[in-house]
Amino acid sequence: MNYKLKSLMLSVVTLLCWGHGAQANPINAHAQQLAVVVTDSWTDIQGEMTLFERDATDSWQAVGEPSAVVIGRTGLAWGIGLHAPQQGQQKVEGDGKAPAGIFALGTAFGYLESVTTGLDYQAMDAQDYCIDVTGSPYYNQLVNTANVGAKAVEGSSEAMRRDIHSQDDLYKKGIVVAHNPDNIDGAGSCIFMHLWRDADKPTAGCTAMAEADMDALLAWLDKDKQPLMVILPRMEYALKQSQWQLPRLNTQK
Repeated sequence: MNYKLKSLMLSVVTLLCWGHGAQANPINAHAQQLAVVVTDSWTDIQGEMTLFERDATDSWQAVGEPSAVVIGRTGLAWGIGLHAPQQGQQKVEGDGKAPAGIFALGTAFGYLESVTTGLDYQAMDAQDYCIDVTGSPYYNQLVNTANVGAKAVEGSSEAMRRDIHSQDDLYKKGIVVAHNPDNIDGAGSCIFMHLWRDADKPTAGCTAMAEADMDALLAWLDKDKQPLMVILPRMEYALKQSQWQLPRLNTQK
């Protein structure tokens, strides 16, 4: 299926879903941590991340100072997460966009045997892949060739040990972002937070940062606090702030 047809089909599905009403607040009351990423527009590749934690009064309080991130090479499009379907451009496989919305944060991963984090951690080996091949029964899933066979990862599947397969450290430390949790074919796959190439080098659709900021993020995150990621352009963030009960950013007046 070509890119334009996939995009059209996903847009039609989204509009149909939209007709059933929007979820007022997709942030669960049990969620105690938010990693909030904002960009200046839908097409910007750079943004900033602010961490928030609920205090004793159930209010969101910023933790530390904002840090720089880069996102997809073509900006943002609506993803599939905890929020209701939204009107506008939808994330599809291969579009170079990071998914916008609210997403659970899952397992941490990397090249090291262990890292300091309150998340579950999976050390990757040379046989670990994330499947981004449309039509695969393993689409948007982490697999190991010891279990699924080498044929299952043929194509453009993401090797999780990039130091071995691509000679870079982008996945030395990372976190799974639960975009497209039902693994809908063609709706976008293998979305992570990981290390960047540089402050002006975008990703294929993930959110990337300096290693020091990743270390701080991993150390702060706690799976028992049900951490979430919010990623939106600033204008959209302002529009959704009241409805989704999002924390106020320092840059807002």
